[in-house]
Amino acid sequence: MDELEHETPHRPAQSRRSLVPAFVIAAIATAGGIVLGLVIPWFPPAADTQAKSIDTLYYVLIIVTVPVFVLVETVVLFAVVKFRMRPGEEMLDGPPIHGNTRLEIIWTAAPSAIIAALVVYAAVVLRHIEHQPAGEIQVQVYAQQFAWSFAYPPAAPGAKAIVSSDLYLVKDRPVRFRVHSSDVLHGFWIPAFRLQIDAVPGTTQSFRATPKRMGDYDIVCTELCGLGHSVMRSTAHVVTPAAYTAFLASRGAASALPAAAGPGALAAMGKRVFTSTGGCGACHTLADAQTTGSIGPDLNKYLKGKSEAFIRTSIVNPNAYVEKGFGANIMPANFGTTLSKDELGAVVKYLANVTAK
Repeated sequence: MDELEHETPHRPAQSRRSLVPAFVIAAIATAGGIVLGLVIPWFPPAADTQAKSIDTLYYVLIIVTVPVFVLVETVVLFAVVKFRMRPGEEMLDGPPIHGNTRLEIIWTAAPSAIIAALVVYAAVVLRHIEHQPAGEIQVQVYAQQFAWSFAYPPAAPGAKAIVSSDLYLVKDRPVRFRVHSSDVLHGFWIPAFRLQIDAVPGTTQSFRATPKRMGDYDIVCTELCGLGHSVMRSTAHVVTPAAYTAFLASRGAASALPAAAGPGALAAMGKRVFTSTGGCGACHTLADAQTTGSIGPDLNKYLKGKSEAFIRTSIVNPNAYVEKGFGANIMPANFGTTLSKDELGAVVKYLANVTAK
């Protein structure tokens, strides 16, 4: 009797009827969340054949995860509202309840089954998009702070591979990207292709794509790789077979100057390398090229009075001279290989001339 007299009083238990409004709100929120998730244009227009399977997987994840999220949040909010402590209830315990074995089995088995089904479905999608089609070509992707470069198969046995800072692909021609990093972790992502993979130092990663829509598509780095991460961008050009062949031919021709090339041709090549081929203008300010990059030094000031030898070394070995206020390893160190001998000589001559004025 004494124990009963001193038993801590409890708040009354909630009736099951009080759950009805919560379930109604949860059902409305679930339907609204699914509809909203399906109508929002999350991605740019699909540009390869793999994108459809990936988009479908994404929408399946929305349909499955929105109800789970809403259910959890409904339980949390219901508990906050119904079981919150009110004035005068500071000394009360919650209502005496016992465990529900059936409910515990359900909330353990159901999520496990959902996760297992999603894992199997994702594996099927991955296997599908990684299927090797006939006629596949390989493009080597090289990541380095803070630039991308792409090497294409040589046109003939024994010929030198063509390297470009932009990516050119043929519509409906399957391609396998082999991704490398020469310094830190990068992420190679083409949003219109829905495909992304990390570039990991010391290893080669790969994925496949088959472009299906002609156009120009962004290439971005998805891993924070240093100060210039935000400008580590390039463009994927999906073109016709004829345009692709013309690109390869132009790269081979544009990388070399005629033997009798005059100062005008040399200056034009140097400016082209600075503004497009090398992508220097994204990081540097140069009045003659009308670029305003700020990741690297202002070349109007930094190169004024400098010799061609100094400029050449600054390009092929950028850590040899590090301007005050800028850190090492900001500028890519691969221009000695991605630029031809004539391109390098032209841009050196161009920079020396325009900064001497």
